[in-house]
Amino acid sequence: MRTPLTNGIDPDAAAALALSALAWVLSDDDRAGRLLTLTGLAPGDLRERLGEPAVLAAVLTYLESYEPDLIACADDLDTRPETLVAARATLEHT
Repeated sequence: MRTPLTNGIDPDAAAALALSALAWVLSDDDRAGRLLTLTGLAPGDLRERLGEPAVLAAVLTYLESYEPDLIACADDLDTRPETLVAARATLEHT
């Protein structure tokens, strides 16, 4: 069952969803490499800053920048692409 789309998302739920999305991105070497290149994060920086809302929002922004990945990630996480976008918006305002 897909998670429902809501106008707002709890910051903790947004962070958990972003971490799941990050795991999805990192499961593919090409996607992981693109993430690091586009965000400018080094692997060590990513590990150190995993809990920061800005870093988690950057992961979701990365997915938003390429719709096929956004849709595939949402499908694999059993959620809606719009929910990933809402999570990013929440994290940007946390």
